[in-house]
Amino acid sequence: FDSPLGTGVVAATRRGIVRVALPNEELETILERLAAGISPRILEQSGRLDAARRELEQYFEGRRHEFDLTLDWRLVRPGFYSRVLHETAKLPFGLTASYGEIADRAGNPRAYRAAGTALGHNPIPIVVPCHRVLLAGGKLGNYGGGPEMKEFLLRLEGAID
Repeated sequence: FDSPLGTGVVAATRRGIVRVALPNEELETILERLAAGISPRILEQSGRLDAARRELEQYFEGRRHEFDLTLDWRLVRPGFYSRVLHETAKLPFGLTASYGEIADRAGNPRAYRAAGTALGHNPIPIVVPCHRVLLAGGKLGNYGGGPEMKEFLLRLEGAID
């Protein structure tokens, strides 16, 4: 998919979108991890991904505020990590939460660092909007795409000035 930040990659299984790779990720590394985590048999079938690409491009154009995609969560570690990412998926466009708030919603209010680790391993960024989770006090914190990308996404959504 195309974005103002570069070209990203979206991957799906029969169950749904399993991976969104940000423009700063290497294609070879993405494919190796998909082969190890899903199946060594990876096919390029761009037509199956047209809806996902279209929704991502609409998001970057500012015309989409929520995604209507079926997700395959199998690359997410079960337990607390899964709960963190499912709670993060509920964060509305333009709103943010702290790591502590997400940890609390996931069932362990003191596990804000573990929530940050879970978010750092999010295989479906943008669609599962880990960029909307901030440090206490509103500071941006880390992001897999880098701080500039996190800031860009939050500005796109009007969450920060």
